[in-house]
Amino acid sequence: MWERILTILRKEFRSVFRDPRMRMVIIGVPLIQTLIFGYAVSLDVRHVRLAVIDRDGTPASRALVARFTGSAYFDTVAYLQDEDAARALVDRTDASAILQINSGYERELRGGRTAPVQLIIDGSDSNTARFVVNYGTQIAAAANTELMLDRAARQLGRSVTPGRADLQFRAWFNADLESRNFYVPGIIAMLVMLVGLMLTSMAIVREKEAGTIEQIMVTPIQPVEFILGKCAPFAVIGFVNTAMVSAIALLWFDIPFRGSFVLLLIGVALFLLSTLGVGLFISTVSQTQQQAMMTTFFFFFPAMLFSGFIFPIANMPTVIQWISLLDPLRYMLVIIRGVFLKGVGLEILWPQLAALAALGVAVLIFAVRRFHKHLS
Repeated sequence: MWERILTILRKEFRSVFRDPRMRMVIIGVPLIQTLIFGYAVSLDVRHVRLAVIDRDGTPASRALVARFTGSAYFDTVAYLQDEDAARALVDRTDASAILQINSGYERELRGGRTAPVQLIIDGSDSNTARFVVNYGTQIAAAANTELMLDRAARQLGRSVTPGRADLQFRAWFNADLESRNFYVPGIIAMLVMLVGLMLTSMAIVREKEAGTIEQIMVTPIQPVEFILGKCAPFAVIGFVNTAMVSAIALLWFDIPFRGSFVLLLIGVALFLLSTLGVGLFISTVSQTQQQAMMTTFFFFFPAMLFSGFIFPIANMPTVIQWISLLDPLRYMLVIIRGVFLKGVGLEILWPQLAALAALGVAVLIFAVRRFHKHLS
């Protein structure tokens, strides 16, 4: 039995590494995707392009503009007097926000009255717009505090030092609040799933296209031995990809790793059960490699969206949250982020490991039965 499985395994390894496209999928895709996601996927909003319409032109209005441009969040791209010109900048995406200060701003402040200032925001990107509103509110609040202190000092004839609450915050597990530390570990799970699905589904379909699967089935090899010999190389490739992308995360992006690498490999092994099972199922419903590729992406993108990789699961509708319980990527993300960032162990992650084991065994059994039925 083991000799037949090893024969299929060696054949599959030779077939995979002989094909330049497969070598690109195994080695090139994880490397490129890790670098792209590591640099491109970020929710940190800085250097917002700001257009300024200052119709007052007084020291007070210039001081307010300086508060915005002196922060790390806004970069002034234009000083204008025409609203239509500012709107054109936003339409062309040359500016993301417009700070408009009307004439009489300083006069209103000196009179102790409220001086309206407008911050117009490009709301097409709602996430960035919320951050811009937050930043603008903080800057305006700081300016208001300074104005009130100056007014109180003039009225009292002396400087005023008010009491204040000293809020000290401390972020656990990600001290600098870098979104990269959150997303890069998730890329490992995402790439292991994508590469495993593609290789497993296309490898068996390739035998169908070549017309060799019937020849294999008439040999003494059993269907289970054939499946093990086909899937084992991709499990090995999954572990290699995990180690390779983890090395990039640690050495290139300086992502902290606080947990056990053994626990991470156990999670990857259980995750591969469901991944290879889904790939095997795709192979039974596909007749060509193009069909297998399209079906793989048809499964992969909803799995990525339901997993919490981009959007928090708690913000999804209740029905989608229930559907996400069938998504193995959901549990793997909790495991990999827990191992990388929090350094938690088996006592914390055992529910996710148990869910992956149950889901993986169920999917693999279903796929193997479907494969047997397809062959018969």
